[in-house]
Formats: sequence, C-alpha cells, structure tokens
Amino acid sequence: MFSIGCVTRIVGIMAAVGSAILVPTSLKAENGSIGALYDVSIAGFGFARASLSLVVNENRYSATISTQPAGVGTLVTAGKGTAKASGYLNGKTVLPSRYNMNSSSDNKRSYVKMKVGEGRLKTLNVAPKLRPFKDRIAVTAKHHSDIVDPVSAILMPLENSSASFGPQACDRRIPIFDGWTRYDIQLSYKRRKKVRGFGYDGDVIICSARWVPVAGHRPAKKSVQYMAANTDMEIWLAPLAGTRVLFPYRASMRTAAGKLIVLARKINMSAAPSRVQAAK
Repeated sequence: MFSIGCVTRIVGIMAAVGSAILVPTSLKAENGSIGALYDVSIAGFGFARASLSLVVNENRYSATISTQPAGVGTLVTAGKGTAKASGYLNGKTVLPSRYNMNSSSDNKRSYVKMKVGEGRLKTLNVAPKLRPFKDRIAVTAKHHSDIVDPVSAILMPLENSSASFGPQACDRRIPIFDGWTRYDIQLSYKRRKKVRGFGYDGDVIICSARWVPVAGHRPAKKSVQYMAANTDMEIWLAPLAGTRVLFPYRASMRTAAGKLIVLARKINMSAAPSRVQAAK
C-alpha cells in the first residue's frame, strides 16, 4: 500500500511541473486565456481532478490551479486545494506579485501567503512550519531571490519566436520556491507527437522532466532520494489557439504505486483580450 500523504505531495510536484512550462513565446505579452480540466490517475485508477485558469492581458497575468478528489480518491482521501498567483511581465522576465495556496487533506490544512517584488521574496506566511531537523538543508536569504512561485512559473518567455514550438521549448531550468522548499524543474526535449480530442487536435512537444532539490529538503529521506533519481517524468505541451503560448496537455511520472498521469479532458481556449488586475 502507498501513503496518501506521499501521493498528495507527488500530485503537487506534478502540478508545479505542469504549470511551469506554460510558455509565452514572444518578448511582448499577448492577450489570451485558457480554462482546462484534467483527470488525475495512478495505476489506471482516477482519484483526483484538477483545473487550470489563466488570463494574460498585455503585461499582466492572473492564474489559478485547483484540485479536488474524484473516483477512488473520494474513498481514500479528502484532499483538495487551490493556488492563485498574479503579477507582471517585463520583457522576457516574469515578476510575480502574489501567491496564495490553501489545501486540506486528512483533516490537516496547509497554506502559503507570499508577496514577491522583482523576483525577491518580500513577505511570507505559511502553515505548518518546517520542522527543524538537523539534516534539513536550510532555506536562506539567497534562496529567496530570482524565484517564481509554482503558479507564476507558467509565464516564461523564450528568447525568440522561432523557438515557439520546437525542441528549444524544453530547454530550461525553472527555479521554484513554494513557501517551504526551493527546487528546480529541469526540462529537456524528447519528441513530437500528434494528438486528438478534449478541445485540441494537433501536435504536442514532449519534454522529459527532472526534480532537483535545492533547499528545505532532507537528503537522507527515501522520498527525496526517489524523486531526485526519478527519470520517468514527462510533460506534453500544446499551443494556445491565436497566441504563441504553450499549455500542458498531459503530464506523467513513475511512482512506487504505479504510473501517475494528469491528462486534459476538457480545454477551452480564447485569444480575446481580458482585463485582469495584478496584485501590487
């Protein structure tokens, strides 16, 4: 049997991976939006659903990712959560302003309230606090600079539009601070594939992904070692209609309990501009 807490953590990592590669591919922000629903399964059994909502309006953005139990998940866990972020784009740089996350599972609640300015952490309020084990890699001030939160990571401009839908889309290392830990997501190109259904018919770019712990983790823990050594992680990217934006169509990773898959089951895209207010 597997730990539900472990599965919940893995789903959180996959949400970060999936969101981290939603990529605007021009130096100037474009107007567009997407709403997508995803099924989450492990070893072929559905246990959760997730949703993604993103609006980009010129140099401002607002995004929300939510998860809730479904299928067999309703029998083994009551876990659900929502993460929201907003901020600005300055050329090729993403400047998060706010990140709020709330989740609950097995009668336990966790939350993050974070303000960021120019890539540097300004204020942070989290619960629960990290327990001070001697072997934990300390999170210091240097780990609070040049960061994006797990949701703001969806906005990552490429250097030029010629890299919009090719191997270059996967050539990146994403520095993420989630309120507790600092980690990187390292992506690399695998292949191209055609897909059909769920609101999108066309090509996807498939990237392999690696989770790289930086700070806040305990190196000797089996779960940390397992994730750091996991080479069976990938994400499929598809283009947002009417824009130069890619979004996650499918994500998967190997777990001790079987293959974890996050797959889009309904996608609504729009190139029409929408006004959003980024938090200051």
